[in-house]
Amino acid sequence: MQYNFNDIEAKWQKYWAENQTFKADNQSDKPKYYVLDMFPYPSGAGLHVGHPLGYIASDIYARFKRHKGFNVLHPQGYDSFGLPAEQYAIQTGQHPAVTTEENIKTYRRQLDQIGFSFDWSREVRTSDPNYYKWTQWIFIQLFNSWYCKHASKAYPIADLVEVFASEGNKSVEAVCDDHVLIFSAEEWNGFSHEKQQEILLQYRLTYLAETEVNWCPALGTVLANDEIVNGVSERGGHTVIRKKMTQWSMRISAYAERLLQGLDTVDWTGSLKESQRNWIGKSIGASVSFQVKDHDKVIEVFTTRPDTIFGVSFMTLAPEHELVSQITTNAQKSEVEAYIEKTAKRSERDRMADVKTISGVFTGAFAEHPFSKEPIPIWIGDYVLAGYGTGAVMSVPCGDQRDYAFAKHFNIPIPNIFEGVDISEEAFADKDKAVIANSDFLNGLPYKKAMKRAIFELEKIEQGEGKTNYRLRDAVFSRQRYWGEPFPVYYVNGMPQMIDKEHLPIRLPEVEKYLPTETGEPPLGRADVWAWDSKNFTVVSNALIDNKTVFPLELNTMPGWAGSSWYFFRYMDAQNDMDFASEEALNYWENVDLYIGGSEHATGHLLYARFWVKFMKDRGFVNVEEPFKKLINQGMILGTSAFVYRLSFMFADPRSEEAVGAKLLKKLQNIYISHSEFISKGDLALDKEALKKLKNTLAKIAGLPNTDTLENLIVVPMPIHVKVEYINASDELDIEGLKQDGEFGDDYKDAVFIGENGEIIKADNDVYKVGREVEKMSKSKYNVVNPDSICEDYGADSLRLYEMFLGPLEQYKPWNTAGITGVHSFLKKLWKLYVDDNGIKVTESEPTKDNLKTLHKTIKKVEEDIESFSFNTSVSTFMIAVNELTVQKCTSRDILEPLIVLMSPYAPHISEELWSQLGHEKSISTVAFPKFDEKHLVESSKNYPISFNGKMRFTLELPMDMSKEDIEKAVMAHEKIQAQLEGRTPKKVIVVPGKIVNIVG
Repeated sequence: MQYNFNDIEAKWQKYWAENQTFKADNQSDKPKYYVLDMFPYPSGAGLHVGHPLGYIASDIYARFKRHKGFNVLHPQGYDSFGLPAEQYAIQTGQHPAVTTEENIKTYRRQLDQIGFSFDWSREVRTSDPNYYKWTQWIFIQLFNSWYCKHASKAYPIADLVEVFASEGNKSVEAVCDDHVLIFSAEEWNGFSHEKQQEILLQYRLTYLAETEVNWCPALGTVLANDEIVNGVSERGGHTVIRKKMTQWSMRISAYAERLLQGLDTVDWTGSLKESQRNWIGKSIGASVSFQVKDHDKVIEVFTTRPDTIFGVSFMTLAPEHELVSQITTNAQKSEVEAYIEKTAKRSERDRMADVKTISGVFTGAFAEHPFSKEPIPIWIGDYVLAGYGTGAVMSVPCGDQRDYAFAKHFNIPIPNIFEGVDISEEAFADKDKAVIANSDFLNGLPYKKAMKRAIFELEKIEQGEGKTNYRLRDAVFSRQRYWGEPFPVYYVNGMPQMIDKEHLPIRLPEVEKYLPTETGEPPLGRADVWAWDSKNFTVVSNALIDNKTVFPLELNTMPGWAGSSWYFFRYMDAQNDMDFASEEALNYWENVDLYIGGSEHATGHLLYARFWVKFMKDRGFVNVEEPFKKLINQGMILGTSAFVYRLSFMFADPRSEEAVGAKLLKKLQNIYISHSEFISKGDLALDKEALKKLKNTLAKIAGLPNTDTLENLIVVPMPIHVKVEYINASDELDIEGLKQDGEFGDDYKDAVFIGENGEIIKADNDVYKVGREVEKMSKSKYNVVNPDSICEDYGADSLRLYEMFLGPLEQYKPWNTAGITGVHSFLKKLWKLYVDDNGIKVTESEPTKDNLKTLHKTIKKVEEDIESFSFNTSVSTFMIAVNELTVQKCTSRDILEPLIVLMSPYAPHISEELWSQLGHEKSISTVAFPKFDEKHLVESSKNYPISFNGKMRFTLELPMDMSKEDIEKAVMAHEKIQAQLEGRTPKKVIVVPGKIVNIVG
């Protein structure tokens, strides 16, 4: 009876689907456990073997918890809104919904064939109107909420309106916009409705504001910081500029302190928590006001070093700062405007990372020092960012190295305010050793005392106050895209109004094209009729019509992180039409017990999700403060890329190039050299012998009689990725396959390949060796390995075991398809332990001590490994166990049944099949996990090595509890010792209980 893994896996995948084996109940007497993978985006390329790594780990744990008696929720769905589908729609005209549906079908097929124990009855898709209805509803709740500083909690905006109507806003402690109007109750009640709405917008947790954004003209949309890599868009590599736009924003900054404090309550890695702490960026210092001379303007700065205020010798504003255009003098105007235009082409991340470039422009304006009243020149510089703090810094070059370099570069004075410190070469930044000098009332004070005194004096003259600041900025929530959640918003006299819940969802309308309109509106501006019906309203041409009054609709869509900020709650009650989830389901499942995903989401998705959950807790919609109790970042499976090396040429002497001629050089344009020609050098340089051989071949190709004209030729091999599917196990290239690949067009059609012997490869006379390099698995690098072929050739269980066997879950590790054969052979050996040519060979025989010892040490190790997520060592343990039981010729059901339950989380298909073959009708998935019994690992006897004069003669098995004296008697009475002594009395008998016996004759 053969191990026909393809048939077995198809059989059990069908069984699980038909019987809904992994469907979770929302009420159970069992303890609950919620296992979740980070939301996948269904890309057109489908899965490669790197993607399932985290899914396999979470699936092992979910299956293990079922075996341990838990009611396990292990759902899956799709983060199906996204830019890739929209870009494809722009290029082809195909609706993103069609593309997304096709991609999801591929993902679902691939996920099913790997044998994941997902509860598919709870599948959600962010692009499903039945899902984004509730995303829109949550947005409305945010709009209708404000944050009270005193209570550190969000409340309904209606509560704030009542306070305004009875008390005004002077005593209101709220997180709100800067410089809000202070008014009395009488004034509030006298404001027009539009004025009241304008004021409330300054307090709402989601609000409209003019914001500096990352604008990508090629994509026609705003990008988040994490969508920009090296100053260009992650998708497509397009230029990104900074631009001011009126956008929806989320007041996540209100939750900065709670986001920090909450990190102490979750089981996350230290590095992940530190990433969030750094992103939130808590700083304690002071807010300081500087009056602009000859203007009625004030520059607000936040500084962590108010003790250094007498060291300020200039101020620096972000080029985007609103005051720049108002205070710049006519003489400096053109220079300032040119600098602003240049800066707009750089992303914030670029500017933050570039610590070497020093640039800036003087505005011509001056500020007044709050104490000395001395004029302070105001500059702009791209190292100051408009969105960080106030977008302005008081520059103290003697205490900050970046300010020091700026001052040196532009010959700005650097006053020294530190006692006994030399600042001739660099700034002095060690605040703990600082004693303040040349600073009036701060003279002689150390850092901490000077901080307190400076704040006190600033508050006394009403030009500053002590303040805690956070780097975390409010999150821009608008995208100029089509494929995203529509906002449930219309406008009355320019003020946003929310559409009632009863009219949700506001569906995406059909549009002719997916590009912005010719007048610059987002793609939704092209809609003629919105996909929305209501008894009360008609929606036509981007306007809501109520009793013949026209109200424009919001044409932006929500960002990609909107739907992924709460999806884990929807899984709890995915089919609920009345609410995003029932109270009963929310109370039962609470939050995610185990969350697994990539570390790239540390400061994006994870922060946004935590923010939304805290808000929803405040408003009573959920009963938890944090979404994810335990979080593990899986590492990455890397691809082994393959390279061919195209030769590039230049001449050291230009006259040589003239002699050879352009036509001759053209003949050398598409030549590829084998990696083995220069692999020994460890780089892309050719040694003298290889170069000589190569030039002879090049002369033949070019039709030259000799290599004289190539004497000054410099040859540079350029690595180019090729598909790994054309490479065999010996790193040899299938040249014909590559030449005929239509994806590369004619790139390789007429290519000449030079082999290891330096000669042109013809027919089978030589081979072309590619170069190999381990790097990120990516379609663009042609190093992707498709799990479909792995499952077909080796089976899903082999894939699951191999991915775990590669190394610790959190680490990066390279994929090597050849390595999977070892794991596949192990599964064959496991099969043979249970099955022979006649079928199942398991018997009712009593297990031996060795059988029990092997089983129970395996139970102990596997359970410990799963609980600590050390899945790779479990696979090794299984291999050892099967080897030992094979040697022991074990056929006992008492051993082999528990063993296959241990295997089940890792290799579920073969486990189900063997369990069934053993006579069980129900799935193995909920069978109790075997219990470890320590007694089977306690040795009852010891096989002592018996030595004579230090040389081991034989072994003797004796009870472990035998005393030292009894061991000596037993050994001395043995016939082999008697024969060795020949009647003599030994000089000494050395007995070490549990270890050795040595007779000294």
